[in-house]
Amino acid sequence: MEKLMATQVLLLFGFFIVLIFHPQPATSQEVENEREFNYETGGEHGPERWGEIHSEWSSCKNGSMQSPVDLLNERVEVVSHLGRLRRSYKPSNSTLRNRGHDMMLKWEGGAGSLNINGTEYVLNQCHWHSPSEHTINGRSYALEAHMVHQSADGKIAVVGIMYTIGRPDSFLASLTNRLRAIGGTSDIERAAGVVDPRHIKFGSRKYFRYIGSLTVPPCTENVLWTIVNKVRTVTREQVRLLRVAVHDDSDTNARPLQPLNSRSMQLFRPDTDLNNQTP
Repeated sequence: MEKLMATQVLLLFGFFIVLIFHPQPATSQEVENEREFNYETGGEHGPERWGEIHSEWSSCKNGSMQSPVDLLNERVEVVSHLGRLRRSYKPSNSTLRNRGHDMMLKWEGGAGSLNINGTEYVLNQCHWHSPSEHTINGRSYALEAHMVHQSADGKIAVVGIMYTIGRPDSFLASLTNRLRAIGGTSDIERAAGVVDPRHIKFGSRKYFRYIGSLTVPPCTENVLWTIVNKVRTVTREQVRLLRVAVHDDSDTNARPLQPLNSRSMQLFRPDTDLNNQTP
């Protein structure tokens, strides 16, 4: 009897050890399973319901620092102390994936980094939303690119770039054939070869800065957002190649605007003595 009890105690102890040390799934990263959510307004899995689908997505409903937001001039503080963006990007092997709610370009092992306030954020992936998720003074644009970075301690920083219809974007032009190849696929990753993120043009040293969240579930907060002030151009065909990823009837993958609440929003504008420096 004593042996049986000792065995049970050991088994119970072992169970708790496994429970404590078994790695839990990370919830800070974007959800990649498109079947769990979509962009259909008023739908069962639409943006209004994201926070109710899983308990770990509750920030989508209850969070106070959600993204995207309207970058409104009236509430933006113009500053010069933030400093220009210090990019140390590099070419790296990559894959393209149609995630069902967007097209994602992912760099294997990262593609260099972005330094913000002394913290290095490694560039992991880039994806696109159409129309733009953020707006500027209430205006929406044809496309918004999100360059997603992560620090060694798990903090997330996203650089957003807006595009309006016009001349082709050279970076997207370099991916045309590869985007076409996966346009009809679903949840399939294809090798995209070496891709240089330095070819993603910013075009301006000015940028908006605020603290927000991921714009897809789990809507993790405390994301450091940098929105490049210059609006660049893409063609309608380039937008179409990216929008084909959306597999529901909404024909969009842009989350509705979220309340700013009491958050501060800044616009970095270099001092005049910096104007002659190369971006």
